[in-house]
Amino acid sequence: MDQTVSLLEDLSSIIWGPWVLIPLLLITGLFLTVRLGLLQFHKLFHALWLAFVRRKETEGEGDISHYQALSTALAATVGVGNIAGAGLAIGIGGPGALFWMWMTGLVGMATKYSEALLGVKYRQRDDVGKQSGGPMFYLKNGLSGGLGTTLGFLFALFGAVAAFGIGNGTQANTVAQQLDENFAIAPWVSGLVMMVLIGIVVIGGIKSIGRVASAVVPVMILLYIVVTLLVLIVHVADLPAALALIVTDAFTGTAATGGFVGSTVLIALQMGVARGIFSNESGLGTGAIAAAAAKTDQPVRQAMVSMTQTFIDTIVVVTMTCLVIIVTGVWKLGDDDGAALTSAGLEEGLGAISPALGAAAGPMLAIAVVVFAFTTILGWSYYGDRCIDYLIGHRAVVFYRVLFVVVVFIGATAQLDVVWLFSDIANGLMALPNLVGLLLLSPVVVAETRRYFANPEWKNPDFRVPEKQ
Repeated sequence: MDQTVSLLEDLSSIIWGPWVLIPLLLITGLFLTVRLGLLQFHKLFHALWLAFVRRKETEGEGDISHYQALSTALAATVGVGNIAGAGLAIGIGGPGALFWMWMTGLVGMATKYSEALLGVKYRQRDDVGKQSGGPMFYLKNGLSGGLGTTLGFLFALFGAVAAFGIGNGTQANTVAQQLDENFAIAPWVSGLVMMVLIGIVVIGGIKSIGRVASAVVPVMILLYIVVTLLVLIVHVADLPAALALIVTDAFTGTAATGGFVGSTVLIALQMGVARGIFSNESGLGTGAIAAAAAKTDQPVRQAMVSMTQTFIDTIVVVTMTCLVIIVTGVWKLGDDDGAALTSAGLEEGLGAISPALGAAAGPMLAIAVVVFAFTTILGWSYYGDRCIDYLIGHRAVVFYRVLFVVVVFIGATAQLDVVWLFSDIANGLMALPNLVGLLLLSPVVVAETRRYFANPEWKNPDFRVPEKQ
């Protein structure tokens, strides 16, 4: 067993190290950003308007509104990574890691845009008439020959496996630990309750998931922002120095201070990019699966909506978490427990307002983790669902859903380090075929984008791009 763990750790360190996935993700994001003419910057406000004001389209095929598709994608990404993952990046990489998380998020918006566009363009109906799409479809149907078929199969295979880890077991395990530590609720109890609740929603498929996600996700994000904003208001005088520290440490490294052992530029970059990717999933291809379920006949419009997910996840939520840790000074503790750092920052910040609020920081964060993790499990259940449907067919979906629900209980009650490590590897491996496909299919993304924005009526929410002659 020790040899197996060692082998998996070595493989994971190679995949997620500084020479494979991290540079490929950054290069892909930068490449798409340039080819799309910095679209994520000058179309951001229109994209946010489409997502949160327009919310849905009246025409086009699909199973849920584009707002529900966005909420499903946000449900899967705004999770434990925004609290524990972001804290871990600062605890190991120092304040400069946040700068690289910003860079990952900004270029990742172009990646997410491209994934969603291709996801809608190449989607197709499954055996029961539901829309199904994602990297497995645009790899197979967009790339000719055996290359696309092979890449599509590999993505679906690794996606179906990774869903049990990053999108299920690790989330359930974190919830069980938080509830046990803060409310003395036994892991088996929280695991059983989660299993029942997740089962009720998951069995209903994407429409049920979309309804729950669209109702819960906006509320949970807003409440988290309000709580962290209170801390930043208390420390508003420290914000300029904190922002300067983030930028300078990104390029100079962070000296040892307090319990923090110091960090080089490479460590800050590696932690920032890796945690940023874990948080917003740009490049993994999962957002394209949710986008493909949206009711629309305009791939570009859904792609704009989908790219706001990365903006909200990283530029907003992750930034709030990291700033709380930095302005309160708790990053100097050098703790490699990200959730503990975030909790310490909230406790210090809210305690300055009221001792009672400070004392409540731990339980409040535990509740946030529970809600975030719960919705992440819902989002990833759909991703795994679509992957298994692609691999085996619709008849296997119900069995996959049942197994997925059972793993919620297992994850909450067992120590499954090897399984989580294997899932971490599968998570990285599912990104590799997707990134190759995005680079090869970038001409399609650019052509569709130019054709859409070439018409002066594109801002009209009822605008439909003319069919090719």
